[in-house]
Order: sequence, then C-alpha cells, then structure tokens
Amino acid sequence: MLKVGVMVSGGGTNLQAILDAIDHGTITNAKVEVVISNNPGAYALERAKGHGIPGVCLSPKSFDTREAFNEALLAKVDEYDLDLIVLAGFLVTIPAAMIRKYRNKIINIHPSLIPSFCGVGYYGLKVHEAALARGVKLTGATVHFVDEGMDSGPILLQKAVEVLPGDTPKILQQRVMEQAEWKLLPQAIDLIANGKL
Repeated sequence: MLKVGVMVSGGGTNLQAILDAIDHGTITNAKVEVVISNNPGAYALERAKGHGIPGVCLSPKSFDTREAFNEALLAKVDEYDLDLIVLAGFLVTIPAAMIRKYRNKIINIHPSLIPSFCGVGYYGLKVHEAALARGVKLTGATVHFVDEGMDSGPILLQKAVEVLPGDTPKILQQRVMEQAEWKLLPQAIDLIANGKL
C-alpha cells in the first residue's frame, strides 16, 4: 500500500479528486496518510478532517527563519514514513533537503503544458492569464516529478485542454481543473502505486 502525503495551500479541489478516486477505486493500492498545509485557513484541511485523515498546518510565519520552517516541514513529513508526496496547489518552495531525501517521490500538478507558462511567478490564475494574453489555442495540465528547479522535473503525464472564445482566466482555470488536473493527478498516483511508472 502506497503511503501518500498531500500538501496543499488552498481549497483542496485536487485533494478532493484524489480522495474521490480512492473511494471509487480509480486509485488502488494507495492511502492518504496526512494532509499538510502552510495555510491555517485552507479548506483542504476540512476536506481531510471529513475523510478522517490527519490535517497538519505548518506556516512559515510561525517560525523565526525559513531554515527553521524547512527543518520542521521535513521532520513532519518524516513522521509519516511516506512513499509519495503530492503537491496539490502547495504554494511554498520545497526545501532542497526534502527534495534530496525524497528524490523521485514528490510529484506536482501544474496548470499548463510545461514548458509553457511555468516557473517562477506562474501559479494559480496567473498561469491562465498568461495563456490567454499569449493567445494560445491549447493549454492543459502537467504532472511532473519535483527537482531543485521550479516546474523543471521530469514530466509524467500531460493532458491538453482547448481554449475557447470568450474564456476568462477563471473560466479557463475551471475547465483545466475539470478536464485535466482532476483526472491526471489521480491517474499518476494510481500508476505509481501499481508500479507502472
């Protein structure tokens, strides 16, 4: 059984997609052991609680230095003996020590077709604003392994989503979540859990 930790900063819609996929048997051989957030107000923590999963909040603001936060975050992750860490809208830079320790055991979902609209400054609605400003006809989502760069690790899965006339960043964001993110992330976890990646 693959022991999964999910790290989130906001509403947790990708977390919900994972939990639903486990409940419906779309993800097999995997269990979410913990949900970790940097934001005490993250609705994702409520989703975890509703599923009987420990929800932990570690905010960088509660620590004197970023180093102290990084050490505490790694120590908290280590407590759960995780096989896979899933970044599902976690808006905190992963410490280098964690990347080294969990090499090829951390995956991230990014709301574009990497290498487009990724890297520093591209997160949330900003990705969709940039896609619309550029006039692309296709966007989508990417699941990739996390390395020391920003959105630069090896790509696992990608799914394209059409940009439609009249799209606003919010409408496009919702379509990318529904058609790509909520499908790709559970698929990637299932492939890893069943030794197919």
